[in-house]
Amino acid sequence: MISIIDYGMGNCGSIQNMLRYLGVECRLIKNPGELDLVDAIILPGVGSFDNGMRKLSPFKNILTELVNERKVPFLGICLGMQLIFEKSEEGVLPGLGWLKGDVVKFDFSGQDLHNNLKVPHMGWNLVNPIADDKAQLFFPGEARYYFVHSYHVRCENESDRFASSTYGYDFTCAVRKNNIWGAQFHPEKSHKFGFHFFKSFLQELNNA
Repeated sequence: MISIIDYGMGNCGSIQNMLRYLGVECRLIKNPGELDLVDAIILPGVGSFDNGMRKLSPFKNILTELVNERKVPFLGICLGMQLIFEKSEEGVLPGLGWLKGDVVKFDFSGQDLHNNLKVPHMGWNLVNPIADDKAQLFFPGEARYYFVHSYHVRCENESDRFASSTYGYDFTCAVRKNNIWGAQFHPEKSHKFGFHFFKSFLQELNNA
């Protein structure tokens, strides 16, 4: 059973519909007491960092136990990925801190060529796996995913970087550390590319 955390900050219904289309049993979780018999956890997110941490507060302890101690597979999407880092320029509250690093706003100062780029970064963009052994997790050929974000993560550990994209400059758009996955893009809005990403995540669960 895949549990989608419905804390009022994400596209839970779209994710649920895509997983159901793939034949996967899933459910929306609205309170921490429902997190039992969990095979995997998905944390979506749209909005500001501090508001996300406030809304997620009731889930914080049980999520940390499940993900960090029991090693339940976890996927954070957009803000859901940013919240697993230590802090963000967008707010003052600490993040979950599961991955070392922070979240920063796109900054094109000193780059005259990119002064016409708007923030947020919104629309379709190419995703490039960091290493060849990760390429199969993305759509073969040109992997395009849908983005809507003003902030991006900076990993302290290079090994946590999973994939990058470019908007004015290269930035980390996907991370992975053991059982923890994160995607800055929205696979649930990315059509065939998103289906492939979710299928790869599910296949990794089956192989674990």
